[in-house]
Amino acid sequence: MAYKQMAYLYDKLMEDAPYDQWINFTLDVFRNSGERIERIADLGCGTGEITLKLAKSGHQVTGVDYSTEMLAYAAHKANQQKTTVQWLQQDLRELQGLADFDAVVSFCDVINYITSEDELRNVFKRIADSLKTGGLFLFDVHSMFHVQHHFINQTFADVTEEASYIWFCIEGEKPGEIFHDLTFFSLEGNNYNRFDEYHHQRTYSIDFYQQLLIEAGFEKPKVVADFSAKEESLHDQAERIFFIAKKRSG
Repeated sequence: MAYKQMAYLYDKLMEDAPYDQWINFTLDVFRNSGERIERIADLGCGTGEITLKLAKSGHQVTGVDYSTEMLAYAAHKANQQKTTVQWLQQDLRELQGLADFDAVVSFCDVINYITSEDELRNVFKRIADSLKTGGLFLFDVHSMFHVQHHFINQTFADVTEEASYIWFCIEGEKPGEIFHDLTFFSLEGNNYNRFDEYHHQRTYSIDFYQQLLIEAGFEKPKVVADFSAKEESLHDQAERIFFIAKKRSG
């Protein structure tokens, strides 16, 4: 499927995603960090919704994604909106060439796609290497509660005139592991074209993420939940866990 069709469909199905909540959370953290945040890398940026909003808030932003199709559409939107962003095609597991960033963000459960412990350890180390001392790394993941109670063995569907999908969530063998089996139908002319995707995600315990972040060179991260930067937001039934990690000196 051509990038315009595929990425447009992604944007259409994600149009109700809480992008403004991600932005408000991020800017709130920046304001209260005591750090001067100018250069930001957005990892797993997709079609650039968060990237563009960060750029419009006055930051110098680099969007990084593995998908050339998504990046091409993101660049097309940036051009239409007359917004300057640097776009890079890279796999997070092989992240390189970034240095001295003030902040790195990775939202919309991108980190859940890093499904092995060794790869997650490697990704955190590469992100730390991309930051200046005192730089911030903000990311979110599905909580273990959310995966176990709201995803595993569930089926979701949505139908509009332009696009529809059927989404099966299949439990994996490891704790927090889930496979997403998705079928999409996109209107093109008078016909609907079908395409399928298979996604693999895994979430880990909060303690494990903290351990790997500290090993990678971060101070013990602040952990909050559900788009609030307040520590009291974290509770047993929180759905989306946010980590705020600061690169330590040395």
